[in-house]
Amino acid sequence: MAELTRLANGLTVAIDHMPGAQSAAIGLHAFVGSRSEPEGKGGLAHLVEHMVFKGTRTRDARAIAEAIEDVGGSLNAWTSRDQTVFHARTLAPDVGLALELIADLVRAPKLDADELEREKLVILSELGECLDAPDDLIHDHLFEAAFGKQALARPVLGNEATIKGLDRSDCVQWLDQQYRPERLVVSAAGKVDPGHVLMLAEALFGDLESTAPPPIEPASFVGGIRSDRRQAEQTHLALAWQGVPASGSTAPALSLFAQAVGGGMSSRLFQELREERGLAYSIYAWTQGYAEIGLFAVNLSADKARATEALNLAREVVERSANDLSDAELQRARAQIEAGILMAMETPPGRADAMARSIEIFGRIMTIDEMLAELRAVDVDAARAAGRAMLDGPRAIASIGGKLALAA
Repeated sequence: MAELTRLANGLTVAIDHMPGAQSAAIGLHAFVGSRSEPEGKGGLAHLVEHMVFKGTRTRDARAIAEAIEDVGGSLNAWTSRDQTVFHARTLAPDVGLALELIADLVRAPKLDADELEREKLVILSELGECLDAPDDLIHDHLFEAAFGKQALARPVLGNEATIKGLDRSDCVQWLDQQYRPERLVVSAAGKVDPGHVLMLAEALFGDLESTAPPPIEPASFVGGIRSDRRQAEQTHLALAWQGVPASGSTAPALSLFAQAVGGGMSSRLFQELREERGLAYSIYAWTQGYAEIGLFAVNLSADKARATEALNLAREVVERSANDLSDAELQRARAQIEAGILMAMETPPGRADAMARSIEIFGRIMTIDEMLAELRAVDVDAARAAGRAMLDGPRAIASIGGKLALAA
């Protein structure tokens, strides 16, 4: 049974002991990402995530790596538009070491100025790699088309100019202002002793001052077109409508609709565009929910000569599905999502991540039974209605490698 505790300063601790597990996953989830960056500071959240691994007041970068690998564990991090997560995987006796290392990273980073300049070069190389990968870049273009100049549209990596302009004081201020207890969750699952983890969290984070972090700018879906004419072997396209917030009552229905329309090889989009007509090599649908808004999107890659035909047909398939999605398609989509949930929950990292995400969205830990019950409560009429609701709004369209000409 998962346990949730909030420390006196507002930091949340989620613990799920898994009988039979021999390992543990533990992480610090900060509910802040690139959408919270100040104007002109794009890439700051991601840069800070990199920089804390370059050394703390008690360990250099090599010592950090050796400390976790000496016990056979792993330690890593990632940044998104609304989260930064530091996560570790260890055997049971080393959970304390893992959490202590994570605390050291975020609470006592050295942030050496010379090291910062070197790491900015590494991130510029990462940015260059992203710019050379249309499959990745198309997502950033789609967010720009969907949200215009708003903070949510900003790419996680930033751009060359903003990365070069960041300095040590930006990093220090980011950690000081954004990593406040109200937005932090320590999440642990696997072979863990709940009392021990709670004691560690209190010792390592209990003295963190509770001050209100800066508010997060709310977003609205505006829609539009972002066309990138660069040369590419194929044309990469993305089409999006406004979805629903992660906590929205229709989020499970829209998730099932997306899975049925474009979530697998049996989906309508894959069968009609790839298998039956050979219009697209890659095609899929997805949803993403944030605190106040969401996206429903279709991504595809196609030959330049047939890209517009493929995109228009993809739109038609989505629109048609909102009216005639079958019960068999819904049941297949439900089976796929349920299997994904249950498989993820068999692993300590899957459970630790799910608890933190649930706390972010709902303020509590949803049980597996609750997750499955939400999905099972959706009938085909509800799935169709969720599709029709989002189709009533504006669209966002992004393309790379070809002229975009979407039919009305």
